[in-house]
Order: sequence, then C-alpha cells, then structure tokens
Amino acid sequence: MEKSKNRYSDADLAEFKTLIQNKLKEAHEDFDLLKGSLSHSDDHGTDDTGRTFNMMEDGSETLSREEVAQLAARQEKFIQSLNAALMRIENKTYGICRVTGLLIPKERLRLVPHATMSIDAKNAQK
Repeated sequence: MEKSKNRYSDADLAEFKTLIQNKLKEAHEDFDLLKGSLSHSDDHGTDDTGRTFNMMEDGSETLSREEVAQLAARQEKFIQSLNAALMRIENKTYGICRVTGLLIPKERLRLVPHATMSIDAKNAQK
C-alpha cells in the first residue's frame, strides 16, 4: 500500500495517457495550421492588388507573421512537453512533483497534463 502513495496507479496512468494523447493530437493539428499560415499556403491572394495597398499591408503582414511564428514556437514547446509527459508515464514517474517528490493532485494534472510541479512548488518558485 505504501508504494501507491509514491506514484499513480497503472489505471490512473492509463487515464492520463489517453488525455495527453488527445491533447497531443489537437496540438499537432494546431501546429500544422500555424505552419501552413507561415508558409503562405493559405494566402488570400493580394498579389494582384495595387502597390499602395501592398505597402500598407507589408507592415501588418510582418507583425502578423511574427505573432504566428511565436505561436508556432509556443505550440512546438507544448508538444515537446506533452511528449515528455508521455515518457514519464512510461517510466511510471508521471505526476510526481520534481521539487517536493509528492504526488501532484489529479485535478491539476487534468488541467495541465504536462505539469511537473505542484501548485505549492510552483508558487514557491516565484
């Protein structure tokens, strides 16, 4: 019985694995959309409009592309975090706070499935 306090049960880990796999699928879809936006595969066809219009659009397009690039980078980091969480599930270390060594509450893991710290440990870090 002592061992169950040190880690989540295999049934709990299977539940979290399914949750993470679903989030990972959504994250990949979002990432693909962002990449498509960056590569102009969803271009709106303003190439044939007047030069004055294009000059006005250049500034906002650059800003927009930078924002999309930042979103894509964040999405890629999120995907990496979810993959790391899957590795922790395989290693049966998922859900253990890396600061305190205690179990992270299930409610937190359901909201932030890639969490590696409990709320208390996260707040103490600030």
